[in-house]
Amino acid sequence: MLLAVATAATLGSHAAPGHDSIKVEAPFPMPAIAVFNFPNRSFPITDYGAKKQGTDTDENCIAANTQAFRRAMQACSEAGGGRVVVPPGEWPSGPIHFRSNCELHLSDGSTVRFSPNPDHFLPAVEVSWEGMECMNYSPMVYAYRCENIAITGGGKLTPTMDVWKAWFKRPKPHMDALARLYDWAYQGLPVARRQMAVGRNHLRPHMIHLNQCRNILLDGFKIRQSPFWTIHIYRCESGVARNLDVYAHGHNNDGIDLEMTRNFLVEDCTFDQGDDGVVIKSGRNHDAWRIGQPTENIVVRNCRVKNAHGLLVIGSEISGGIRNIYMHDCAMDDKVMTLFYIKTNHRRGAYVNNICMERVSANRMQRAFAIDTDVLYQWKDLVPTYKDTITAISDIVMRDVKCRVADGIYEINGDPRLPVKNVSIERVEVDTVRNYTTRAANVEGLRTSGLRWKAFLGKEAE
Repeated sequence: MLLAVATAATLGSHAAPGHDSIKVEAPFPMPAIAVFNFPNRSFPITDYGAKKQGTDTDENCIAANTQAFRRAMQACSEAGGGRVVVPPGEWPSGPIHFRSNCELHLSDGSTVRFSPNPDHFLPAVEVSWEGMECMNYSPMVYAYRCENIAITGGGKLTPTMDVWKAWFKRPKPHMDALARLYDWAYQGLPVARRQMAVGRNHLRPHMIHLNQCRNILLDGFKIRQSPFWTIHIYRCESGVARNLDVYAHGHNNDGIDLEMTRNFLVEDCTFDQGDDGVVIKSGRNHDAWRIGQPTENIVVRNCRVKNAHGLLVIGSEISGGIRNIYMHDCAMDDKVMTLFYIKTNHRRGAYVNNICMERVSANRMQRAFAIDTDVLYQWKDLVPTYKDTITAISDIVMRDVKCRVADGIYEINGDPRLPVKNVSIERVEVDTVRNYTTRAANVEGLRTSGLRWKAFLGKEAE
């Protein structure tokens, strides 16, 4: 079960040169998180040819600003690091690509508005799309194998959504492309040859995708809408996301996805999402087994989710393994489908263990807690099962949760070939239960205590 290890959340005095060290309280050994002290040098994008909206045609602004971001990042990195500054005003642009030791500072009153033209996000770059690595349209903000990077300030990132909304639908050409990508991953085709940014594949780009980076800070800025996953932290190590204000209500608009990432803190953020709020993933099937990197040592605290499918969601891409996840003192304002949800299927394998949610308040939902081991969505009939491998799920804790309305308190559907083990659900209070209280199948070591409800509207308690 969860280890009783905790340290105070402080800035340590034993930081590596040029870094602060943040110690984070957790019920497992949590390494200190390094945050880079950026040199006091500023590189305003206006010094590199950036143009505000209204000073030129949109097309010229986009071209000028895309180049200005590139030149400012290059100059900042080559100088040894500093701050790339976006002044107040609206700045149309193509993608922003990071360099190491660079802080992108969005000044109060600034908006970076990303182009709706897919051609502006070419050439394709290496990303992970729903747990499979490929070459796809560049994310709006992208970093690849960078260290010491940050996005700060009170400004805003937002895309022009016209074309991306049209791509929300998943017609046959899109699904055929996903099936090809699934086969390529199974075959072990090199990622550089998995070209997805062609024809009518229409794999939408991420808003922010940080790929194989170290020492990350995301602090204080706003996001308004996203073509795909909003903030994707992929194969990264050591970082903080705090004080973010994220609103994105399109298709697949998760708030923050932490995937194959370790040693990360998410705190004091607000998420209002069209999909899940805080999501923990670790890759899909053969790609994840090839990479072999779990997601581990993640703390989420003092966050607020207004609307989402789930507050804390684990999976369903979990083939690299997930362990040591701790969410506490968070709140859900309006409604979710499931407050705390672990989902996988018989293709994923790997493990999910040592996960804890505690001290959470919530409003309306279908279920407070759920584990489902048969979640395949559209993939069930789209592609074959190349390898049948069951996920080991164990040592899961949910406690001190208060909800206003729920259809049911918990529902656990384990796989009979490898039952879920050691689940503890303690002190969950629901004002009104509308349908059922508890449901469980194929689980060993289920412990419950302090489950309470004021009103039960179903036919009978289970």
